[in-house]
Amino acid sequence: MSRLDLGGLRARPAQVWGAVRLVPLVRAEPIEDLRLHREVYGDGGPATVVADRRTSYTSYIPHGFVANWTADGTPAASYGAQLSDGSGPVDCAPLRLPRKLVQRQRGRRTGRGGGPAGLRFLPLHLALDGYLALHFGGPSVVWEEWTHRAVRAGLSPRVETVYRGEEIAGLADALRIFEIHPDQCGVLVYVADAPATAFVVPHPDDYRALHPSLVHHLYGELMYQYALYGGPVPEFSARIAGEYVGSLGELRAAAERSRREWEAQHAGLMAAELLDGTYDLRQVYRMGRFRLSRFLPPFALHRPQHIGEVITDNRGQVAYLMTFRLSDKQVRRGHVLRQLAAHEWHVGNTAATMGIDAGELMRRVRHLGFAGLLREHG
Repeated sequence: MSRLDLGGLRARPAQVWGAVRLVPLVRAEPIEDLRLHREVYGDGGPATVVADRRTSYTSYIPHGFVANWTADGTPAASYGAQLSDGSGPVDCAPLRLPRKLVQRQRGRRTGRGGGPAGLRFLPLHLALDGYLALHFGGPSVVWEEWTHRAVRAGLSPRVETVYRGEEIAGLADALRIFEIHPDQCGVLVYVADAPATAFVVPHPDDYRALHPSLVHHLYGELMYQYALYGGPVPEFSARIAGEYVGSLGELRAAAERSRREWEAQHAGLMAAELLDGTYDLRQVYRMGRFRLSRFLPPFALHRPQHIGEVITDNRGQVAYLMTFRLSDKQVRRGHVLRQLAAHEWHVGNTAATMGIDAGELMRRVRHLGFAGLLREHG
């Protein structure tokens, strides 16, 4: 289990528009050897690839991110969660994508006399695929309660509801109206003061290019409801007592103290649920001194939980980050699935560990949308 290290990033005072609060993140020293830019796919329709006679993968691809870095090795590209340079096994969800979906980034070369390598990926697809693939195979043992179909087909299909940023009331206006700081490399987006997403990139130029893309990213149903039904959030404005300021130097020092107080308040209160949690980090691709990974939370109940994807350097510091806030029901699904898998899908043993009886566990499984796993008489 790992924590998110946002060292090198500092919060600036928030900007508020209705229920949306944006907290800019700035870097004192931008990362120069990893750059991120957006690539728009102009066909505007779904892409379908046939994997075998009975399986096909279909995805609507509005845009993707391209990460360029200076390193030796073969560049790779991916639509979805499968990333491979052809030299080893692929770490991916049980849904196997064909090699047609893995392509070189055109115009990129590495090695002697070559330019930077390029990797193309879809924002948040790694994270969501990791969540949807959580124990996707279903029961590993045919206990009495499970159907044979559940063992053969697993948790198929898994469906979750997400919303584009343009459907989050006030977000598009907030992104359009508020200023971008000169050294800004990221933003924390809050809806009704609940963390909705963290977005971090390596360089201020990358952020300025990708700032508008936040309205195209994915947000959970909970954030949609908060924005729709929640009222305006209060602004936290700094106040400096005039009687203690007698010069420009004292005014500058007072403003600096207010800024430090805001940073401490933000790190200790608002961002605590994101930064204090531990995550199951799974490396997907290596890019020179950088690692692209996706992460899952421990699925602890009664706590806000986030999934996401991250690029870290060889010291574990975050270069790129995007997170997705799970709803309470999504957290409960992950919790129950993990408990079942940890006990070989034995209902009695799992229920005993959770402090409930077998009937209550089976009721919860049905309530969470997994009724197809159970026998009718269970």
